Amino acid sequence: MSTHSSETRQSGKTSLPNAPTGQSFHVMAILSTLMGFASISTDLYLPALPHMAAALGANTGQVEWTISGYLVGFSLGQLLWGPVSDRYGRRLPVAAGLVLFCVGSAGCALSASVWAMIGWRAVQAVGACSGVVLARAMVRDLFPQDQAARMLSLLITIMAIAPLIGPLAGGQILSLGSWRAIFWLLVAIGVATLAALFTIPETLPLEQRAQVPLGQVFRGYVTLLRDPHMLAYAGIGGCFYLGIYAYIAGTPFAYIEYYHVAPSHYGWLFGAGILGIMGTNMVNAALSERFGSRRLMKIGTTMAALAGLFAALAALTGWGGLIGLVIPLLVYCAAAGLIIANSIVCALSRHPDRAGSASALVGAAHYGSGIAGSGLVGILANGTPAPLGVVMALGGAGTLLCMSLLSLRTKPAVPRFIIKE
Repeated sequence: MSTHSSETRQSGKTSLPNAPTGQSFHVMAILSTLMGFASISTDLYLPALPHMAAALGANTGQVEWTISGYLVGFSLGQLLWGPVSDRYGRRLPVAAGLVLFCVGSAGCALSASVWAMIGWRAVQAVGACSGVVLARAMVRDLFPQDQAARMLSLLITIMAIAPLIGPLAGGQILSLGSWRAIFWLLVAIGVATLAALFTIPETLPLEQRAQVPLGQVFRGYVTLLRDPHMLAYAGIGGCFYLGIYAYIAGTPFAYIEYYHVAPSHYGWLFGAGILGIMGTNMVNAALSERFGSRRLMKIGTTMAALAGLFAALAALTGWGGLIGLVIPLLVYCAAAGLIIANSIVCALSRHPDRAGSASALVGAAHYGSGIAGSGLVGILANGTPAPLGVVMALGGAGTLLCMSLLSLRTKPAVPRFIIKE
C-alpha cells in the first residue's frame, strides 16, 4: 500500500486518491448509477411482461424465468469480476461489464423467442453485476471502515429510488412504444455510463493490485472462505436476503389474492417498504461513524429476527389481519438499512487487499440466498401467507444467529489468573 493511501485511510479523509476533492460528488454519483444497474435492469421492464409473453408466444411462467435467469447470471457473474478487479484495477473490469451489459440488452431487444430472451438476460446480468460489485469495492478503496459504511448507506439510499420509479418509467415507455424500446433504452444507459466511467479516477493504484497471475487471484477465494468472520458477515447479509426475496415473491399473493388488496394499492404497500429501507440507510449514514458499524448491525439483526418472528405468527394465525402482517414485514424491510451496508463494509475490511473478491463473494451469497428465498416461497405455497412468514422468520433468525456467532468469536479473552493487590 502506498504512503499516500495509508495516510488517507488513517486520517479518515474522504479525498479521492489522485483526484481533487471537488470530484468527490461526481465520483459518488457515478458509483450510485453503477449500483443502480441491479434494479433498472429488471424494474424497468416489469410492466411489459404481459406484452412480452404475447409477442414471444410464451406463457406467464416462461416469461418470469427471464427474472430467474437474470438472478442466476447476476449471482455467479460477481465471482468473475471480483478477482479480475483485484488484479487489473476497478475501471477496466467495470468498462468490460458495461459493454457486456449493452450487448445483452440489445440481444433482449432483438429476441424472437422467450428462450433467447432468457439467455440474453443472463448475459445482461453478468455485465450489470460488474458495476454493482465493484462500486462497493471502490467505496472501500476510498474510505476507512465506518466512513465507508456511511457512504455505502448513502449510495444504497439513492439506489433505492430505482424500484420506486422503474415500473412507472417502464409503463410510460410502454405507452409510447413497444416493450423492445425499454431494452434499447437500457443500451443507451449503458453507453452513457461507460462514457462517464472514464471521467473518474482509478481507485485501486497499480502498487496495491495483486501482483500474481490471475489464476492465483481466483484461488484467493479459498483464503476468504477460511475466514470465519468473513463467512459470518456474508451469512448475515445472505440470511437477510433470504427473507427479502421471500417478501418480494410472496407479498403480491399475500396482499392481493389472500387479503384482497387492489393491485393499484399494492404498489403503495411495496413502496412503503422501500421508503423504510431508505430511512434506515439515512440513519446508518448519520450514525455509523459515531457508534460503529458493528453496533448498528447488531441492532438491525435484532430488528430482523423479531420482525420475522411476528410476521410468521401473523401469517400462521391470521392475527391482526392485513395490518398484523404488513407491520412486521415493513419493520423487516427497514432493518436492511442497518444490516446490508454494514455487513458488506465489515466483510471488505477483513481483506482490503482482496476487496474486489470479498465484495463478489458477499454479493454472490446475497443473491444466491435471494434465489433460495423466492424459491422456498413457491415450493411451500399452500394458499395462505404462511410460507412467506415462515421463510422470513428463518431469514431473520439466521441474521441474528450469524451476528451472535460473530460476537462470540470476537469476545475478549477472559484472564486466566486474577492478581489481587
